Amino acid sequence: MFPDRTFFNRLAEAAKAETLPRFRSGIDVTNKLASGFDPVTEGDRAAEAAIRALIETHFPEHGILGEEFGNVGLEREHVWVIDPIDGTRAFISGVPVWGTLIGLYRNGQAVMGMIEQPFTGERYFADESGSYYTGPEGERRLKVRDCAGLSDAILFTTSPHLFAGTEMERYREIEGQVRLFRYGTDCYAYALLAAGHIDLVIENSLKPYDVGGIIPVIEKAGGIITTWDGGRPENGGSIIAAGSRAVYDAAVAILRR
Repeated sequence: MFPDRTFFNRLAEAAKAETLPRFRSGIDVTNKLASGFDPVTEGDRAAEAAIRALIETHFPEHGILGEEFGNVGLEREHVWVIDPIDGTRAFISGVPVWGTLIGLYRNGQAVMGMIEQPFTGERYFADESGSYYTGPEGERRLKVRDCAGLSDAILFTTSPHLFAGTEMERYREIEGQVRLFRYGTDCYAYALLAAGHIDLVIENSLKPYDVGGIIPVIEKAGGIITTWDGGRPENGGSIIAAGSRAVYDAAVAILRR
C-alpha cells in the first residue's frame, strides 16, 4: 500500500486540529537555543505527534524525519519529512502565513508533498500526477507563471537579515533587479510561486524539513527548485525556487558568481 492524497489530507487535518486552536491563544513559547532565538511551541510538538501517530499506524515500515522528535529509519526506501509549523515566529506573532509541511521521499527524492495553510483554509498538494490547490478559490491544478526575466519578477525571502557576506551581496544584487520584493511569508512564498502569483524565492540555511513538503508542489506545477549550485534540494541548504527557466537562470548566474 502507498499513501495517496486522502491520507495526506488526514495528516493535514490531524495537524490542523492541534495548531489552529492554539493560534493567537497566548500559548507558551520555548527557546531551543542557548544563544539566539529558535522558538518552539506546544502546537509544534502536538501537531508533529499527531502526524507521526498516523504514519506509524498506517505505514510502520516508513522512516520519519521530523523537526521536533528526531529521526527514525532514514535509510529506508520511503521517508516522511515533517515540519509541523513552518513559520513559528509568524505563529507566535499572530501572523497567518505559517503552515504545515509534509513530504514523502522515495530513495532520497521528494515524490509527494503538501503545504497546508490552516488559517487561510488553503491546501497545496502534489503527487506524480501534478500539483493542486484546494481552498476558498475552489479547486484547480497549479501552474507557475512564465515570467520573462528578473526585471518582471516578484521576489520573496523570509528575511534579508539571514544573509551575510557574499551571500548578502549576491542576494541584494538580485533584489535590485526585480520588479517587486517582499519579506516574511515563510513556506507561503513557495505556495504563491506554485500558484503563479510570484516568480522567485531565495533563502539559505534551510533544513530538510523546511523543503521536503515544498519540492513536489513546485516541481509538479512546472517550477524549478534547487540549491544555489544547482543540486537537488532535498537536504536543504541555500535554496532557490523559480517559476520560469529565464528567471532561474538569471538569478543563479548571480548567486554562483
